[in-house]
Amino acid sequence: MSREAELIAAMTPLIADLAEDGGGAVALAGSRGKGRSDAQSDFDFRVYADAYRGPEVRQTAAWRRFDAALRGWQTEGIRMDGVWMRRYAGVQRDLDSWLAGIVVPKSFEWTIWGYHLPTDLASQQIIADPRGLLAGWKRQLAQYPEALRASVLSQYMDILRYWAKDYHYESKVVRRDLVFLVGLTGKLANAILQTVFAFNRVYFPGDGWNLPMAAELERLPPDFLQRMTGILEPGQDPDFWRRQRTELIGLIADLEAMIAT
Repeated sequence: MSREAELIAAMTPLIADLAEDGGGAVALAGSRGKGRSDAQSDFDFRVYADAYRGPEVRQTAAWRRFDAALRGWQTEGIRMDGVWMRRYAGVQRDLDSWLAGIVVPKSFEWTIWGYHLPTDLASQQIIADPRGLLAGWKRQLAQYPEALRASVLSQYMDILRYWAKDYHYESKVVRRDLVFLVGLTGKLANAILQTVFAFNRVYFPGDGWNLPMAAELERLPPDFLQRMTGILEPGQDPDFWRRQRTELIGLIADLEAMIAT
């Protein structure tokens, strides 16, 4: 048995026992859920239940057993930050909104671009699912929702069109306003990636592996990976901010053309 399999086998019953009835659903998310893990990847466990032991779960014997096991694995060099405890009803409520094309914004310190529920639910590796609810969510997400696609394309193309034409961007380049330009580059890169994934009816991967996963999409602007890499690694010559802006505007125009076809 691999160390990963040993970890999952050891931690799953302890995680499930955090639920009030001792039967929580357990899943593994993040890069391991997506099948994209490497030596730098941690273990992102999720647990789902109607309610948790308590009134304060971290004061219970179940939590102490889980925490002791967690610390034991961490001393062996296993990267595991803990477990995200979620309630079925809250997840279902948010999922219904996403499926209807209403993005539910949630921001956590460990995310850059916010938390994307469909990505998490569709890609997570189900370990224990006593009520079959996690599998049901996966079935709901098996086909990318058209309402969500339309909403994402509208939201992020509006951002891209605005900055492709706004004179403030050019002014900041002339002034070499570095903090502004770095922030805007990230904002536009995210908007571009959100757009290409939604256009291809593929869930945005979240904060990690965006470019490698984008390179696997069926429909992209010409030379997309090379152009995005050049935009994000523009070099150190005196004119690279102007060149970056020009390349972004050109890529935005190609995105508009691709969506229009």
